[in-house]
Amino acid sequence: MKRLIFPLLLLTTATLLSGCAIEPWVKPYERAALADEVMSNDRNPSVADYMDHVHEVREGSHGATGGAGGGCGCN
Repeated sequence: MKRLIFPLLLLTTATLLSGCAIEPWVKPYERAALADEVMSNDRNPSVADYMDHVHEVREGSHGATGGAGGGCGCN
């Protein structure tokens, strides 16, 4: 049993560490297609931006969504 544990542990460690060497599948010149508005989850991006702004005004702080405006609502 002990003779089997070390090779199995070594194989598992090598398999897990080999995942760190994978190159990204998306090349830099392909990222422009992924940044297209068609790839967005929002059906209507202008409504989503407005709702982000309303949420930020009500909360009185800015989030990480990129909406514009301040806590007082006086943009």
